[in-house]
Amino acid sequence: MTLKKTSKKIRMAEASWRGRSAAVLPCLLLCWASGALAKETPKDAFYLKNGDRVVFYGDSITEQRLYTSFAETYIVTRFPKLNVTFVHSGVGGDRVGGGWMGPIDPRLDRDAIPYKPTAMTIMLGMNDASYKPFDQPTFDTYAAGYRHILDKMKAADPGVRFTLIEPSPFDDVTRKPGWDPGYNSVLLKYSDFVKQLAASQKQNVADLNGPVVAMLEKANAADAAGAQKIIPDRVHPAPGGHLIMAEGLLKAWNAPSLVAGVTIDAAGKRASGTNTAVSGLAFSGGMLTWTQTDSALPFPLDTKDETLMLAVRSSDFVAALDNEPLMVTGLASGSYTLKIDGEPVGTFTTDQLKAGINLALLPTPMLKQAQAVHALTWKHNDIHSLRWRNVDFPFLGDKSPGVRKALDGLDALEADVVRQQHAAAQPKPHKFALSPQ
Repeated sequence: MTLKKTSKKIRMAEASWRGRSAAVLPCLLLCWASGALAKETPKDAFYLKNGDRVVFYGDSITEQRLYTSFAETYIVTRFPKLNVTFVHSGVGGDRVGGGWMGPIDPRLDRDAIPYKPTAMTIMLGMNDASYKPFDQPTFDTYAAGYRHILDKMKAADPGVRFTLIEPSPFDDVTRKPGWDPGYNSVLLKYSDFVKQLAASQKQNVADLNGPVVAMLEKANAADAAGAQKIIPDRVHPAPGGHLIMAEGLLKAWNAPSLVAGVTIDAAGKRASGTNTAVSGLAFSGGMLTWTQTDSALPFPLDTKDETLMLAVRSSDFVAALDNEPLMVTGLASGSYTLKIDGEPVGTFTTDQLKAGINLALLPTPMLKQAQAVHALTWKHNDIHSLRWRNVDFPFLGDKSPGVRKALDGLDALEADVVRQQHAAAQPKPHKFALSPQ
């Protein structure tokens, strides 16, 4: 199934994600800050390394550039000092043997190998299983083709690291399956193969099926009509579905949940933080002030997107990837307004502040900064898509100077935007103030 068949609703959802601003979400505002800071060091280091070049490879679901862009923005904002580059290389309708943009070998020769990836994700299977009950010859073609992709990439660069992605789900949760037990049951057999292949080749694996199905089940129980909008055509997720897919990939990469965490004892005038620097703490006349420079940014959740937020509420996304706790004790009983850089971001009781609030869910300057980074993520990927789809592919084999000049110009433009993206993610100091009401 090609991206051209994606519903208009999905395209509108993708566009709306780019332009919307975040707002406070009361039902997710409180966090478990008392234990958050102690649980933030992962057992294993983050998967990506400085200097990595990542290629996202797949079919139309990857071509949507949503789970991939979400993952990229998370990495750029959570690790602003990390130098990692990303190429989004999904083609609608693709199978392990390739598709309308060429057979698999020319496709890899053009769309993956030239970028010399040190890390590559592969998500194929939705089309390979042919939207029918499990068929052994069809599966055998998939298995052989998948192995061929790995062999060809390793021949080009033996050191490339793979994250093999279990196919994202066909939605048999919010609609009645076409047959018992449904098409997703076939995709799960393909997922089992992907897990076994990853294990046999000692490569990483990411589950983008199970977590999305679990989210759909919870969303369907809470809001059946809204849940159907998460994967409107049952194949291509809207942003909410892609967000949970991105979470699955990031979890496979040992992504930390903590953005930054601060604990303040106002009475004792003491502050401690994780992944941040706190200075200038003062407490006078019931007002608490300090300067905070976080080493990372929160994820730019679009809390105005109702379908996306249904997916968030039906998952552990915030707990797993977007925790920015602020705990304040030692205040007189009452309510306090929090301002950052002079702008109010919320009013909280002393009990709420003592328990901890999650700044990641507030309209803070840090969130606005993350939104600016995400806009640049889209911008550089739009430029790359233009280069690839409108110049490189149509003029394949054309050695004329004009074509080379166009390609070089678009490469230079994208590199400029990537530099802007990384610059926009760098830490900034912010002045905090808690004032009694």
